[in-house]
Amino acid sequence: MKLPRRRFLHLAAGAATLPTVSRISWAQAYPARPVRIIAPTAPGGAPDILARLIGPWLSERLGQQFVVENRPGSGNNIGTEAVVRAAPDGYTLLMVSSSNAINATLYDKLNFVFLRDIAAVAGIISLPFVMVVNPSVPAKTVPEFTAYAKANPGKISFGSPGIGTPGHVAGELFKMMAGVEMIHVPYRGGGAVLSDLLGGQVQALFGTTSLTVEQVMAGKLRPLAVTSATRWEGLPDIPTVGDFVPGYEASSVFGLGAPKKTPVEIVDKLNRAINAALDDPKLKTRLVDLGGTLLAGSPGDFAKLIASDTEKWAKVIRAAHIKAE
Repeated sequence: MKLPRRRFLHLAAGAATLPTVSRISWAQAYPARPVRIIAPTAPGGAPDILARLIGPWLSERLGQQFVVENRPGSGNNIGTEAVVRAAPDGYTLLMVSSSNAINATLYDKLNFVFLRDIAAVAGIISLPFVMVVNPSVPAKTVPEFTAYAKANPGKISFGSPGIGTPGHVAGELFKMMAGVEMIHVPYRGGGAVLSDLLGGQVQALFGTTSLTVEQVMAGKLRPLAVTSATRWEGLPDIPTVGDFVPGYEASSVFGLGAPKKTPVEIVDKLNRAINAALDDPKLKTRLVDLGGTLLAGSPGDFAKLIASDTEKWAKVIRAAHIKAE
């Protein structure tokens, strides 16, 4: 049977719209079953804490359980690769952090390319570090510390939770931009480095607010500056490093990602839900209490932020010749 031309074109046009209609219907029905959020760290790490804060809110808003699954190991790479290899259907998500941006250069042979293989969904929070010193260090400001370090080259050590951690590269960035020599001493975790800093075995630390503030308030550590672009309300009287080292900024960025080729309609639905979460007064308060700045924005905004982070830390890692353990 030969169809009239007009009838044929009508049917062809209808067939062409079927994939789009199917994707939209799929997105409208999403999620139809529980969703996994992979936290690529052990319980208690920042990605885990953030996933457990945002997960219940998403569960309530979207009507399905968002279950946190910890996949630690290889500096976040094991959990990240699990998401890269997952079906791009929105049911396996990744708690993204600046470690992903750092690892892109730190590790020579990864089985994935983060910027290529993970789709940005939404930024959640940016957490600054606090530049703190043991009280035995005769410096109360960043300029005094810089002068002291320059007068004692190679005699000042700064600790970090490990090679290639955000606190490590934040310290290396300071060394480069302030023109000082410091010896990096890597530890296995924040608790270990904090113990030695309090004991005077290392003199300085670029530590998370959660790790440092209690000791600062107790007078056991001296804060010199925060590493964010603006002052942090948790320590409102403490200046930024950038006030003295123009252009310096270092923060840990966190957000949600999904496997590449996840339908844009699902990505957008998750993005809207997370932005709504960041506007919820109760959740907003709990996130701000962690010591950071809420991000929000579009998937594109978060993608640009991670790309910028990746480029920035690549320069530091190469210049400082940092190699993964």
